Amino acid sequence: MAANLDADVIIIGSGAGGGTLARALAPSGLSILILERGDYLPREWGNWDPHTVFAEHRYHTPEQWHDGDGQIFTPVTGYHVGGNTKFYGAAVLRRREKDFLPRHHRDGLTPAWPIAYADLAPHYDQAEAWYFTHGQAGADPLEPPRGPFAFPPFPHEPLLAALEQKLRNMGLHPFPLPLALHRNEEDPAHSPCVRCPTCDGFPCLLHAKGDAEVCGVTPALAHANVRLLTRHRVLRLLPGGDGRGVEGVETDQGTLRARVVVLAAGAVNSAALLLASADAAAPQGLANSSDQVGRNYMCHLNSACMALKAAQENTTVFQKTLAINDFYDDSGDPDYPYPLGHIQNLGKVTPALLHAQQPLLPIPLVAWTASHSVDWWLTTEDLPDAGNRVTLDSDGHIRLAWQPKNRESHQRLCDQWRKILHQAGFPMVFFQAMDISATAHQVGTCRFGEDPADSVLDPWCRAHDLANLYVVDASFMPSISAVNPSLTIMANAIRVAAHLAERFKTGAWA
Repeated sequence: MAANLDADVIIIGSGAGGGTLARALAPSGLSILILERGDYLPREWGNWDPHTVFAEHRYHTPEQWHDGDGQIFTPVTGYHVGGNTKFYGAAVLRRREKDFLPRHHRDGLTPAWPIAYADLAPHYDQAEAWYFTHGQAGADPLEPPRGPFAFPPFPHEPLLAALEQKLRNMGLHPFPLPLALHRNEEDPAHSPCVRCPTCDGFPCLLHAKGDAEVCGVTPALAHANVRLLTRHRVLRLLPGGDGRGVEGVETDQGTLRARVVVLAAGAVNSAALLLASADAAAPQGLANSSDQVGRNYMCHLNSACMALKAAQENTTVFQKTLAINDFYDDSGDPDYPYPLGHIQNLGKVTPALLHAQQPLLPIPLVAWTASHSVDWWLTTEDLPDAGNRVTLDSDGHIRLAWQPKNRESHQRLCDQWRKILHQAGFPMVFFQAMDISATAHQVGTCRFGEDPADSVLDPWCRAHDLANLYVVDASFMPSISAVNPSLTIMANAIRVAAHLAERFKTGAWA
């Protein structure tokens, strides 16, 4: 490393992309500096308290963004070591093989990826091993080719086991939801994961969740060549004098320089940083000669579902064990030959959690509802649209314009699931759709591709315009599919790490 540089590689962000990239690059011996704008999430009892997490939003950012009409909203996101994986539900599914190809939807066609499933398959294997992934190979009939999971699936508690059998008797194909949790079912007394009800949406007080702090940053920091600076917010990237690369970053603590800069700040913030780095040579923003930076923002159409049966109390503690993909490829209706999406359990909605999210409801009603519900999460694929985009207001604040696609398909998925739940014995079924503030599944703002005219990154996630700038968060995705994006972000970061290590070894930076 040159004497005037702070690192060979600066990684901006420590979540699924940045944390995984750091771990994968650490054995290379390269000097790696991770910059995190937040700090370690406090380990305190509030981690497991629904009021603290969902009512006070103690661990979420208070910053406000504007929507496309200029209305203010507070995104449900946070800045911590490990990024938003500190709060993710730890459901880690591979994209289907068809998800890398053009796919027809009610509202349009998704673009093909410049890589195929086979290019990511070995990196999916590695990511699953690193992130403690439990599952059962072959149980999901739509699962792409793969070997066995590193760990066995989480067993269902009695009510879910009985419901799974009911669904099978109805001709459906439920399967164990792949989960990134450090659980030892054979030795529960010494298992880090204790199958608690505070998992989905909560940080783990026991560090048993396979998040990017536990499984990415901490193993990376075991190497002497890796450093982490917290509370360092990057304000802009610094282009090199020749205009062909970047030489470093400007933070609120000073300037840092490196041979390679990797953005992993999340799809919204990575795009915002590139736009904020505009100068005379790049007036539309850095790496933005295509005018694609910030465009094609996608976020899943998600709805939470509560199914109630008055005569049946749900005593399940750890509920998030079941998933269904029967409507992933096709609705089943010949008059509507389009995909609908994916269904999985939510973590158990408890009375305290429901009260934190619905404080105006009478407490007796909240207590009865939560104790009698089985809870679900429904996901439909959003589609890329150049008008759905991240921009900056004149004062530098983030503006996020988003009108999701495939609303009809999502409504059909909810309607179909309601009918199935009625048939399974649940007469009361309620849905709540997520709005623009639910940004956990943000993707697509710096998509990769072969053509610099309609993509920001090349197939290795390097900026077309700049030889030493990479992006490894979900920004790179040209489409979102209908499964949780985390595992694909992790697998791609491992793929890019191998590419970066080889480039450093050969000095091939032209």
